[in-house]
Amino acid sequence: MKKIVTLLLAVCLLASALAGCASSAKTENKTIVVGASSTPHAEILEQVKDTLAKDGWTLEIKVFDDYVLPNKALADGELDANYFQHTPYLESFNASNGTDLVSAAKIHYEPFGIYGNGVSDLSELAEGATVIIPADDSNETRALLLLQQEGLIELPADASAAKGVTVLDIVDDHGYNITTVQADTVAAQFANSDAGSLAVINGNYALAAGLDINTALAVEDASGDAAQTYANIIAVRNGDENLPKIQALVSTLQSDDVKTYIEENYNGAVVAIF
Repeated sequence: MKKIVTLLLAVCLLASALAGCASSAKTENKTIVVGASSTPHAEILEQVKDTLAKDGWTLEIKVFDDYVLPNKALADGELDANYFQHTPYLESFNASNGTDLVSAAKIHYEPFGIYGNGVSDLSELAEGATVIIPADDSNETRALLLLQQEGLIELPADASAAKGVTVLDIVDDHGYNITTVQADTVAAQFANSDAGSLAVINGNYALAAGLDINTALAVEDASGDAAQTYANIIAVRNGDENLPKIQALVSTLQSDDVKTYIEENYNGAVVAIF
């Protein structure tokens, strides 16, 4: 009898310990770790911390200053999600790195703008003028589509954001010098460019450089192919899209409060797309 009591006591203690571990794991699971670029992604995430907290979630934001480490950290399980990129970049990263990351939701897009150095209207652009654009695949496509939108170049009839284009695909450059440089240096090179030059700059880099989207000579059409294709997304590991923590994160980000915050704080340089 004594042995039975001892055995039952041991079983109870083990069950209690396991329950404690499960409870602890459950508590830890209420933390949502998200990697993000500082502007505007981390700033937008900060706006939903309190809302998530009311529902029992703790949002931890890890800021990254490059476009490679956030995806590596997500794939390695160090993050629950990241928020800094669009789908074409994500797909390219997956293909190059053998990762399996997917989009859980679209949150916003950052319109590409054409900025002029001493040029107040695109009609004033002189023949032979330099037009600086980003060189990486997705941003190069986006810049070229904007230049075509404004009649500065001509691309093949079937050119699209999904298909992608490069400077080699330009059918007619109308005599302009289309120059590709690393995406994160476009704003700096534009600042040091000759008078009469143009640059096509991504919204977040324009923000970081202190450029006002309202001074751009042209911007991407909000209803166009590029806005949907290049919307900034919440990325997660494939299969995690429906986890409660990811659903909670997406729901709070795709709220009227966040839309209002974006409209009031980014002056058109960031546009909600939900």
